[in-house]
Amino acid sequence: MIPEKKVRNQWTSQLTFILAVTGSAIGLGNIWKFPYVAGEHGGGVFILIYILAVLLILPVMTGEIMLGRRGRRSPVNSLARLAVDFNRSPKWKLLGWLAIAGGFLILSYYSVIAGWTMAYLFRAGAGIFNNATVEGVRSIYESLVGDPEKMLAWHTLFMMVTAGIVAYGIKGGIERMVSYCMPMLFVLLLLLLLYVVVDGAFMESLRFMFVFDFSKVSIETCLVALGQAFFSLSLGLGAVMVYGSYLPAHVRIVRTASIVAAVDTLVAIVAGLVVFALVFEYGMQPAQGPGLVFKTLPLIFGRMPAGEFFGAAFFLLLMLAAWTSGISLIEPSVAWMCEAFNCSRGFAAWVVGFIAWVLGIGTIFSFSDTAQWSIYSVSLFNVLDYATANVMLPLGGVLIAVFAGWKLPAVVLREELNIVHPGFYRLWRLMLRYLSPGIILLILVYQVWDSL
Repeated sequence: MIPEKKVRNQWTSQLTFILAVTGSAIGLGNIWKFPYVAGEHGGGVFILIYILAVLLILPVMTGEIMLGRRGRRSPVNSLARLAVDFNRSPKWKLLGWLAIAGGFLILSYYSVIAGWTMAYLFRAGAGIFNNATVEGVRSIYESLVGDPEKMLAWHTLFMMVTAGIVAYGIKGGIERMVSYCMPMLFVLLLLLLLYVVVDGAFMESLRFMFVFDFSKVSIETCLVALGQAFFSLSLGLGAVMVYGSYLPAHVRIVRTASIVAAVDTLVAIVAGLVVFALVFEYGMQPAQGPGLVFKTLPLIFGRMPAGEFFGAAFFLLLMLAAWTSGISLIEPSVAWMCEAFNCSRGFAAWVVGFIAWVLGIGTIFSFSDTAQWSIYSVSLFNVLDYATANVMLPLGGVLIAVFAGWKLPAVVLREELNIVHPGFYRLWRLMLRYLSPGIILLILVYQVWDSL
């Protein structure tokens, strides 16, 4: 049964919605993941393909926001209600379950990785990395990820803070959090950028990120860029949809989504410039993989002047980004639970947080040498990461585009999107119905086929 009571919470302004969705989008995906995948896949040419991927899936983002605002409920109940209202199959609510499940699974392992940022914040600020050798930094990293008790403590702290903020509601919790954290995040990023412009290999970083070597283009480059764009913009996870359910009716969706995508992409690029300027300044290689942030950068902070300050600033930046994303990952499940059981937000937030915390223990043991959790010799973390980022998110994006572009009447699209120029509206609808889902589906099928 679909709850008749609609979500009454709303963002107080368009700015708070932009800050919340941008906070959801930025996360570890932009500051931790983006630099190392760009480094592994050719720098400038990868960034060019990534920007094209963002433009390609922007209509999907506007479609997800639109479905949330039209339904005014959690993703499951929004899609169930819209299916009833427009005489569509009730099975479309399964798309809502897919989104909630994807976000919940990501939250379970995301919390573990986010816990590392908190641990490294204290280590950097205490000067532990000062004059550390390569072996010393590697030992610090391995002592953390190889110790289940340490990781459990940080994982627990991160999840408690995340659930606690969501328990306070939209205005008292999420809005207040992003209103303080996002400006602080931008200031820290700008501070680090100014530092590398003055005292880093900034020009070399610029060349690496904006000189295009098309010989490095491959199917894999396109796949990774598209997957990174989905992960970075938090699409297909229910987060954008449930945040859209709190969006006031007068706010223009396309303009707002475009601002979010632009800011998200700008933050990713600036983070890349900062990281690579430091990497090149100290004679290291950009293709360091996932260890770029947790192995290479601590070594650099240990050698540079005022390394404790800039190291702590960088990991504080990572931690704030992780928190704003963690909040958006837990919110869809909390919203559904409140509707389904008519319970308080506080109760729902702590229950969902506890279940995700328990599941996260599997990720902790995926990294532990003493008790590794695996499925057919593949670690649980890698299984969850692949299933969510490479299958569930793109599949959810395709289905969102199909439902928004094909199952909603054209009059509803015009009413919700409020696109004044008829030519732009036709282009947007063409992309939403054909181009975006078609290309995403082709890449998804190729990716799954290639992994078999």
